[in-house]
Amino acid sequence: MRSKAIPLARGPYRYFAAAIAGSFLLAACAAAVAPTPFPTAPAKPITVATAAIETPRLSLTVAPSIPPTPDPYAGLTIADLRSRSYGGGEILFQAAQRVSSSFSRYLFEYPSDGLTVHGFLNVPSGQGPFPIVFVLHGYIEPDEYQTLTYTTRYADALAAEGYLVLHPNYRNYPPSDPGPNSFRVGYAVDVMNLIALIQDQAGAPGPLENADPDAIGLFGHSMGGGISLRVLAAQAPVQAAVLYGSMNANERLNSEKIYEWSDGARGLIELNTPPQDLARISPVYYLEGIQAAVSIHHGEEDKLVPPEWSDDLCRRLTALGKTVECFSYPNEPHTFIGFGGIELIERAVALYEEHLGTQ
Repeated sequence: MRSKAIPLARGPYRYFAAAIAGSFLLAACAAAVAPTPFPTAPAKPITVATAAIETPRLSLTVAPSIPPTPDPYAGLTIADLRSRSYGGGEILFQAAQRVSSSFSRYLFEYPSDGLTVHGFLNVPSGQGPFPIVFVLHGYIEPDEYQTLTYTTRYADALAAEGYLVLHPNYRNYPPSDPGPNSFRVGYAVDVMNLIALIQDQAGAPGPLENADPDAIGLFGHSMGGGISLRVLAAQAPVQAAVLYGSMNANERLNSEKIYEWSDGARGLIELNTPPQDLARISPVYYLEGIQAAVSIHHGEEDKLVPPEWSDDLCRRLTALGKTVECFSYPNEPHTFIGFGGIELIERAVALYEEHLGTQ
């Protein structure tokens, strides 16, 4: 018996029937090849070994510190002059020169901050002890200067009255060595170094054997008066000071005058100094520290240094309660030429007798 073929659907249903037949055929094939599923074990947690994690440390690189800007005026200020030390070394004297029956003169040299400075010494006749006076000269062109300069007459007059007188010629004045001297501070340092050396050598055999290191006075003319003011403001061991036709305690006023006198050749650098630094350098802002008795002298006909400068200083010291006396000299110029010169020495001696004593 032959099987009979099943006729495919005809018409629009033949495609639908064919699709159904194909689906059954694919399902049967898939069932025939599908693998038998394995039994599954329950899931176990997975343990991951972890190493200890170290937190990295932040490494800071410290920038090098910036050094402070050097003070261009270090060593020039009144505060610096008050805090530093002076002296060191030895004064060397040449042979004595007999000047009169009243005193003998010695030329000398001494060290000052690495420089060699020259000067002269007048030693009174007699046994002493002799109070000490430093006579400080005013401005002279260095190439015209001689150690025995115009101040010799003042030094000789004081020596005749029983005072041991020293006259340093400062650095930059031949035969002294050249050296730094902004605002003339170097000159003041030369004086204070000499004061310290005198105190160390007083009483030793030689020209200073009869010097009294506890009785020290100053006598400063013109620029020497300005140097004296700086020495006083720096609180050097001075008991009495004569200021004669003195420069100002305010360095701006001094610099303006120096610029004028020199036709602009000197003083400009100082005039360009910042005001706050000029205040640190100028003695006028440190007058309260002056411990010495001060005697001020000025000629009314002074055409170089204004007499008003001495008047102003007199008022300032008086207001501060300092021991001060002030004298004005009619008809006298910057360097006294008349009877005023005699009066000046008489009044200076009176001041020294009161505050330094005499032999």
